[in-house]
Amino acid sequence: MAPKKTSKGARGGGSSSSGGALEPPKPFRIAPDSLKPFTSSLSKKHVYIAHVDQKPASFKRKIFSVPIMLNAVVFALFLWRMWYIIPYYVALLSSSFLGYENSTTIRMADLTYRQFFAVAGRRTLTFLFDFVLAVFVWPWPIEFVFGRKHGSPVLWRTAIGFRDKEIYVRRSRSWDTQVYGVDIFSEKPQGNEARTILWDMVRNATSPMLLQEKTGYLTMNGDWDLDWKAMVKATTLVDKKEIPLDAFRTLVLCHHDKFGWIAIDMNESGENAQEAERRRQVFAFRDALTAIGKENLFYRWIEVIQFETQQGGFTQERQIEVAQKIRDLFKENGVDFDAFWKEAVGSDPSVGL
Repeated sequence: MAPKKTSKGARGGGSSSSGGALEPPKPFRIAPDSLKPFTSSLSKKHVYIAHVDQKPASFKRKIFSVPIMLNAVVFALFLWRMWYIIPYYVALLSSSFLGYENSTTIRMADLTYRQFFAVAGRRTLTFLFDFVLAVFVWPWPIEFVFGRKHGSPVLWRTAIGFRDKEIYVRRSRSWDTQVYGVDIFSEKPQGNEARTILWDMVRNATSPMLLQEKTGYLTMNGDWDLDWKAMVKATTLVDKKEIPLDAFRTLVLCHHDKFGWIAIDMNESGENAQEAERRRQVFAFRDALTAIGKENLFYRWIEVIQFETQQGGFTQERQIEVAQKIRDLFKENGVDFDAFWKEAVGSDPSVGL
């Protein structure tokens, strides 16, 4: 996103960076240096969104089994088609170019016009069908397994396996051509339009409901594609302790020629940071309970919290009583609330009491 003219917001709202450049206006900020091992592997022509999916590994395994089976079926059908049709094409070529008579040979003198056009029509449809298979269908299983440019789902799963906490990285599709090469901080019409497009795309893609209801594999759509290589890179960096996992929680990155890689603070765009974190914790807790077949316990927990907070007079003593009530409720169902919350959410269990 090449800058053409620095906007007033960028001139007046930032402080000098290490290179002497001004900070971009909020909610944009220069990506921290700690992310350089990750951003160095990204294309500057795309916008990227990373988030941490906390759906249970067993659930992700089930989701991933669907494309595996679909691609296996496509591959098997393609092999069957080759086994069935190759002898036909060999015979056709032998008859057409080598002059050998066989079942594909056509004698015009022996055919009526109706018969000739029927044969020509069938062969045309056969050629068209096989062309579509070879050009449009065959690449599916090939890309699924090998992935020539951005990696592949199989290579990604082979590298990281299935985890309860996985990093997903989405890469913008063709819409980013409306943003790339434009100074998104410019107040000119072109800059305003590019900034609006970027905001709309990013806001829709980072909706808390979307990220919590869908596992990361299902966040691909017409606007965003998963970058398998970037996902392997991010996971490897976290495994090596070079970048903390929390750095990838709803991380939005795009490149600007003046500021380099910049991140977008989505909490500045409307939702309070504390509310967003609270929402994430609740969904993570629900998913963890669902994974062990205790989804009803989640809704009973919600009922207790709502009932007690609506009673009024929620004093410190009352809070202690409610906390014990919740612990007892979970204990009756064979769950240690404090330990389970800590494992599922990763924060102090008192937050959920």
